[in-house]
Amino acid sequence: MQPITRYSAAIIAVLGSALLITGCGKSDSAPEREVTVVGTGQVRGVPDTLKADLGVEVNADNVSTAIAGANEKAKAMTDAMVAAGLAREDVQTTDVSIQPQYSPDGHVISGYQATNTVHIVIRDLTKSSAILDAGTKAGGNSTRMRGVSFAIDDDSKLLADARSRAFADAKSRADQYAVLAGMKLADVITINEASSRDDSTPKVGAADSFQLEPGTQTVTFTVKVTWGLG
Repeated sequence: MQPITRYSAAIIAVLGSALLITGCGKSDSAPEREVTVVGTGQVRGVPDTLKADLGVEVNADNVSTAIAGANEKAKAMTDAMVAAGLAREDVQTTDVSIQPQYSPDGHVISGYQATNTVHIVIRDLTKSSAILDAGTKAGGNSTRMRGVSFAIDDDSKLLADARSRAFADAKSRADQYAVLAGMKLADVITINEASSRDDSTPKVGAADSFQLEPGTQTVTFTVKVTWGLG
């Protein structure tokens, strides 16, 4: 074993000091501080479109007669609504079906039921009652209305407003927490968002004359934001 010279001892001392300084630096580093809050923004708008699903159900002794009857009624319904002001391009067939009907004992086929349903979008609400009235009257007792809802055709402005309000709400909350902690907000670290809508429900009057109230639609935006603290 060779003896340690003064030169070697000096190198060992320097290396030891470097390791000591590095270790102290890691142990003294402060943990990253941040605050995460959830902000909510809400705005209300007036719907400008109405969506509805209307169909017909026709019963007959055989398949061909049932289908022909349903098609005839569906065409009469569509033509009547178009004549009342509905754009034909806003009519879309969504369901066509044929189902057997059974006798009370459930073993013998007694007939067939054909259905034909269309989805419509009414873009002029002043015509909505007249359009629905015309359609239901043309379909007669075979008419089936499966749903009516109001919507805002272009809600991008409402979403932008709700988003701004949600972020402002989040920042206000984060500022308060920072003050309570004796610190200040730094840069934004993460942003996560989610939006939801509360569609209004129409009021429908008598079957031979629809009374509709569009009400208002609420657009709610929620955002989760994380800021650094300094």
